Amino acid sequence: MATTNDLKNGMVLNIDGQLWAVQEFQHVKPGKGPAFVRTKLKNVESGKIVDKTFNAGTKVETATVDRRTMQYLYNDGTSYVFMDVSSYEQTEVPPEIVGDAKNYMLENQEAIVATNEGRVLFIELPASVELEVTYTEPGVVGDSATGRTKPATLETGHEIQVPLFINQGEKIKVDTRDGGSYLGRVKG
Repeated sequence: MATTNDLKNGMVLNIDGQLWAVQEFQHVKPGKGPAFVRTKLKNVESGKIVDKTFNAGTKVETATVDRRTMQYLYNDGTSYVFMDVSSYEQTEVPPEIVGDAKNYMLENQEAIVATNEGRVLFIELPASVELEVTYTEPGVVGDSATGRTKPATLETGHEIQVPLFINQGEKIKVDTRDGGSYLGRVKG
């Protein structure tokens, strides 16, 4: 058990038998009336996001979440297989739980796999990953001055928008948190 004063981003709460991850929280102390905590919670299983307000100091039940660094091995067609880097134990994760993370995962890449009582809750990737552009239209000299973009296919098969000067075969840095925005070239 914890109180709403102990909330942190990423903490998982057990509310009415469902697991909710705290995405944002804000302690509010109005001029009149008692203080309260405004939160944005994401349902771990369905992905639904809700706003919930608690009175300050209210007791909330926290869920025990085990976060382990695991290495992504392969996709066997029905699930994604991860290996615990310390115990070498393999875990199969269904595609629904992997979700959009599949767009940025390469074999042998490390990710954090969060579990609760042996059940996989979600996959956490680093904030950015380096991927190679496998296909994009060729850039033209002078294209670097404009802010325009073009589609590019990454080595994972996912397509994102990149600046016009990016060419096929280049490695780029991609943000995994916002749907894959271009962050820059990787210096080789």
